[in-house]
Amino acid sequence: MSAAVKSYAAVDLGASSGRVMVGRVGPDSLELSEAHRFANRPVRVPEGLRWDVLGLYAGVLEGLRAAGQADSVGIDSWAVDYGLLDADGALLGNPVHYRDARTEGVAEKVWATVPAGELYAATGLQYAPFNTLYQLTAARSTTQLAQARRLLLMPDLLTYWLTGEQGTELTNASTTQLIDPRTRDWSHDIASRLGIDLHLFAPLRRPGDPAGLLREEVLEETGLSGPVPVTAVGSHDTASAVAAVPASGERFAYICTGTWSLAGLELDAPVLTEESRAANFTNELGLDGTVRYLRNIMGLWLLQECVRAWGDPDLGGLLLEASKAPALRSVVDAGDAAFLAPGRMPQRIAEACRVSGQPVPESPAEVTRCILDSLALAHRKAVQDAQRLAGHAVDVVHVVGGGTRNALLCQLTADACGLPVVAGPTEAAALGNVLVQARAHGLVGDLAGMRRLLVRTQPLTRYEPRGGTERWRVAQDRLAGD
Repeated sequence: MSAAVKSYAAVDLGASSGRVMVGRVGPDSLELSEAHRFANRPVRVPEGLRWDVLGLYAGVLEGLRAAGQADSVGIDSWAVDYGLLDADGALLGNPVHYRDARTEGVAEKVWATVPAGELYAATGLQYAPFNTLYQLTAARSTTQLAQARRLLLMPDLLTYWLTGEQGTELTNASTTQLIDPRTRDWSHDIASRLGIDLHLFAPLRRPGDPAGLLREEVLEETGLSGPVPVTAVGSHDTASAVAAVPASGERFAYICTGTWSLAGLELDAPVLTEESRAANFTNELGLDGTVRYLRNIMGLWLLQECVRAWGDPDLGGLLLEASKAPALRSVVDAGDAAFLAPGRMPQRIAEACRVSGQPVPESPAEVTRCILDSLALAHRKAVQDAQRLAGHAVDVVHVVGGGTRNALLCQLTADACGLPVVAGPTEAAALGNVLVQARAHGLVGDLAGMRRLLVRTQPLTRYEPRGGTERWRVAQDRLAGD
């Protein structure tokens, strides 16, 4: 390996799997390879749905061993969930899964103290029942929270176990509904009014900040030679993925696809209007002072759950059959919280179609086509609404993440939006993770420079819109009941 090329280990944890990727970065080169992939399976215990965080940490250690010597390590993961530590720094039980039922009905209790409009104006975060704010409110009377002396979001918890140092990375902190997106600091007023002790949180870190060195025990277990620094990255996986959107200029929308679809714009300032709140858009923080203005859509979770219910059939064959099924015959609201919980997804989609008076999809191919049409329709509405609410027009939609492998979804998204779709990179979160590490070590320049490197080095596929958007408008009106 050239002396100018450095190696970075990117730990990228998704809601269904984790992976350790190795990025090799030079002045004009960027290569990514997978060192280790492992399942992320939540566990249902008598008290509810929990993450197997010890299994995740074991997967991280095994991945670092497989990755080999690295110049730095960075960790990103899903948002909102956390672990609680006692006064000795020991974990107080497995972290609660965001799909756990404990936050049902909690939002109304919060809004009784801080009305929803005030909460949005202060934090810019869309309503989602699992936001950290609601989780902490639900946990208020628990023995575990009473004993806690520190709260660490998931990537910060794993960083702490690797390094012994505690911090709270900002892009992920912005999903707690306790950050003011204008000041990029804690919203002390909101926390005080809701009785949340911000001293539970470790000091804020920014992407690129040092986060410690691998502990001696970690070096011994992974076979690495120290010192190996850990670098704070955009530790919310969407922040890392958006950093890896291979865009030029500002006139672009993005859709980060996977278990969720996160569809929106990159802005310089948050949009905190009442109209934005009513449209359920969120203002999360990104790299270099940017705001990720986006809407959460249920995403490929709908298809993943159906495939699981059908006994894991061949996905390629299923998508081929779905491509032949009638277009826009039936659609559902892909943002509906009714689809949040696991289980019986084909039946729940069929029931939603039945209740709305649409033809009920029966075969797996018909259900799959309904899901993909519905996701493309949700992407269309999110891109349209974001442009209108932010006063920010776009010429192209960038699709990154796991959904880039689904050519039918990418083409349907181009058709629905009436805009070209550029798909790729697939491992956007890992690439964004790697590039922030490389930038912290002086190998790449600003965000625009990172994106130019991605365009030069990563395979991208372009999909042109077909057939006009009128039929999509009709389907959108039908779904809205117009």
